[in-house]
Amino acid sequence: MRLALLRRTLTAKLLAGQLAVIVAGSATLALVAFAVGPGIFHRHVRNALGYVPPDVLRHLDSAFADALVLSLALGIAAATATAAAVGWLVWTRLVRPLRRLAVAARRISRGDYGSRVTVAGSDELAVLGRAFNEMAASLDSAEERRRRLLSDVAHELRTPLATIDAYLEGLADGVVEPGPATWKLLRSETGRLGRLTEDVAKVSRAEERQLDLRLQRVQARALLETAAQAAAPAFAAKGVRLEVVPASGSPEIDVDVDRLGEVLANLLENALLHTPSGGVVTLAARRDGDDALLSVADTGVGLAAEDLERVFERFYRIDRARSRDRGGSGIGLAIARALVEAHGGEIWAESPGVGHGARFLCRIPAAP
Repeated sequence: MRLALLRRTLTAKLLAGQLAVIVAGSATLALVAFAVGPGIFHRHVRNALGYVPPDVLRHLDSAFADALVLSLALGIAAATATAAAVGWLVWTRLVRPLRRLAVAARRISRGDYGSRVTVAGSDELAVLGRAFNEMAASLDSAEERRRRLLSDVAHELRTPLATIDAYLEGLADGVVEPGPATWKLLRSETGRLGRLTEDVAKVSRAEERQLDLRLQRVQARALLETAAQAAAPAFAAKGVRLEVVPASGSPEIDVDVDRLGEVLANLLENALLHTPSGGVVTLAARRDGDDALLSVADTGVGLAAEDLERVFERFYRIDRARSRDRGGSGIGLAIARALVEAHGGEIWAESPGVGHGARFLCRIPAAP
């Protein structure tokens, strides 16, 4: 059993390969030496001594053969020792790192996503080690997001479920009257649950590239104007001015109009949420190299440096004190990012700091 296992190990295969090279080389060397050596030896003897009696020549041949065999034996022994030393170095340099890699991989398969391998140098093993560490870091990050998502979903579900449960218990005990106000509140809470599940499903489909995008060529400015028109009543009700910056030569883009319209709607909703009455939200589109650059800028509360990237995470809210009713699900910007990336683009936020407004930018490949 152990012998069969040894035959399957990389170490055994390396040693077997080296031994095969030594045996083949030694056999070839011996054949060539015995085939060519005596003739060359005879020629040198005749050139040096002239006529040599047969018995002397036989003695010289025997001495030459003995010397040749001894030399070959010592050479093969030296080659074997050298091969063993080289094999040890190869084992240390190749097999040990691979074994450490295998150990780390087994740990990750058991859920220990913090496992890493030590990487040194720039050879192929180092490249493999770095790639493994990057994969492990990605898995660790994904697992952290999964845990946070489960925690956030549980937190988001807890409040409406608790409200529904309390009212149902009150109805059962006769403490709460089954009037229009009660039914309205219960419908509101179940609506919150429905919107939450739909939002989570939507961002998951977008991140997993499971959306069916119906691409069509449109002017980027036309998308901005449509989004602004749809959002105008909400902005007017809060007293926030909404502007679309005039632009000459608006770029054309190949996009799913409904999906990208949803991106702009989420960005406008976020801007309105964080811009006080009397503020301004500005929409703009321009060409930037081979891309179209769409932006939504506001004069609202702004973003701290640590929020610029995290603001696109699911359920992340800048103001933790906001309720879900006033602050949304905390998933709109995550949906926006997933939809933009599904179009082969990118989205990011910029802000001079808290109290100085923010700007969200979408880069979408322009139509050729």
